[in-house]
Amino acid sequence: MAQDNFSRVTEFILLGLSDTQELQLLFFTFFLLAYAMVLMGNLLIIVTVRTDPKLSSPMYFLLCNLSFIDICYTSVTIPRVVVALLSGHKAIAFEGCMAQLFFLHFVGSSEMFLLTVMAFDRYMAICRPLHYTAIMARGACWALVAACWLGGFIHSIVQTVLILQLPFCGPNMIHSYFCDVPPVVRLACIDTTLTEWLMASNSGLISLACFLVLVASYTLILAKLRAHLSQGHWKALSTCTSHVMAVTLLFMPCIFTYLRPAGTLPTSKYVCVIYTIFSPVMNPLIYTLRSSEMKESMWRL
Repeated sequence: MAQDNFSRVTEFILLGLSDTQELQLLFFTFFLLAYAMVLMGNLLIIVTVRTDPKLSSPMYFLLCNLSFIDICYTSVTIPRVVVALLSGHKAIAFEGCMAQLFFLHFVGSSEMFLLTVMAFDRYMAICRPLHYTAIMARGACWALVAACWLGGFIHSIVQTVLILQLPFCGPNMIHSYFCDVPPVVRLACIDTTLTEWLMASNSGLISLACFLVLVASYTLILAKLRAHLSQGHWKALSTCTSHVMAVTLLFMPCIFTYLRPAGTLPTSKYVCVIYTIFSPVMNPLIYTLRSSEMKESMWRL
């Protein structure tokens, strides 16, 4: 059958995490509280960094951008989930689904690139302190952040274009609470093997490559710190440990979800909760509680 003969799906149904009424009320409370924590925690970080001249180092500049990305990232999915759980309306238009998928990968991949830049920043500060000021100047930081957003845009536009080439003629039930590549691709009316491998090569390899760079950076940092266990290096070690916790919380579920074709194994929608909700909620805690300067500035604010 020719692709033109397919009747185009005009909307998808997001089945969410559960059909049970009691659990839906529990999930509504969970998503609402999580979104409130993300907004309050990250806005507090942004205001603190922007108002305190003592927090003018590249590390806090990048942290401020990470907080902004986390707000954008959760705003792509959580508000709509909260409204759907409250109203019971689970349908999403085809165009809205594609827009959600695009912005989710745009902001999500930008965050991965930014975390990689933050690991590079910590590597230069600890392992190359004499060159740190020259390399991580404010202009260079802005250029690195812009490169993260550009890389995220290119990645996301490729994903979206590949999906828009697929015909969707039914069914239209998405077994998740948001539109993402694996559950949407499974609904296509043609064999998507090639498309799935292309998408796995795009999303999966980006996640894996960034994670390996992060692991290499923190391994070099830890090797450097092992030979110098002064008070300052213990503080750096504590900071790096918290960063490793944050990146593991984000990257491992993403690698599990995207580094394989969509049809090989069912993707657990509960795994998606880790990198779409838990990671943004934990980031403000992980990146600020280990920093005495940030805590002191917050108390002053």
